Amino acid sequence: MEDDKFTLKDINPDLLPLHIGIIMDGNGRWASQRNLPRTNGHNEGVKTAKRIVQIASTIGIKYLSLYTFSTENWKRAKDEVTFLMKLIKMHLRKEFEFYKKNNIKITHSGDPVNIPVNILNELKNAENDTKKFNGMVLNLAINHGGRNEIIRAINSWLKEKINTQKMLLDTFTKDNFITEEEIQTYFDHPEIPDIDLVIRTGGEFRISNFFIWKCAYSELFFSSKLWPDWNENDLIEAIYNYQQRNRKFGGVK
Repeated sequence: MEDDKFTLKDINPDLLPLHIGIIMDGNGRWASQRNLPRTNGHNEGVKTAKRIVQIASTIGIKYLSLYTFSTENWKRAKDEVTFLMKLIKMHLRKEFEFYKKNNIKITHSGDPVNIPVNILNELKNAENDTKKFNGMVLNLAINHGGRNEIIRAINSWLKEKINTQKMLLDTFTKDNFITEEEIQTYFDHPEIPDIDLVIRTGGEFRISNFFIWKCAYSELFFSSKLWPDWNENDLIEAIYNYQQRNRKFGGVK
């Protein structure tokens, strides 16, 4: 597909997805194809992320979630994990002026357990420094897993119920059971809406535990291009493709 096939003129500004999630896949393969260390691929992936964040903000996307590091990524080689953590820390600090210029608000979704303290501090600083920005929300999924988020939400709900109401499990009635609406208030960022469009690069066809609650009715777009090769036209093509879908949410239109 030609890179210049899609332009901003091809998308309807009134039908933009409110929330886009991207599974940024292919950094390691991109490096391997060039006989480079995997770390080179991750460096290029960060550059691509900045390009895509920029154009998404310019287009008018309100929320963008990037799958930065999953709960399963700890299984990778120790050296690679260490490098990824350093890369995250460096760019959180380095890109503040970029966030400020583009009025981008940073949030973090993920389990704080296992994340190094210095990384958590950088995340908190980034969230605090950008909390008054009212442009696009950039939600960084770091040590995130969809199942993990649901389990943490249920455990938080149970703890609150037992602590505040002194309830024992054998005294629960149907009126005490958690509801769909209530559980969402215990997620990392309940104020962030469901994901309208999930994009996965790298030619894989799965969502890999990515916000599985918020993705219940997401439209899916799979790209064969590796993440470091992605550009503005690819994002526009994904949005254009999304705008051709008939979203029924289980009903009939």
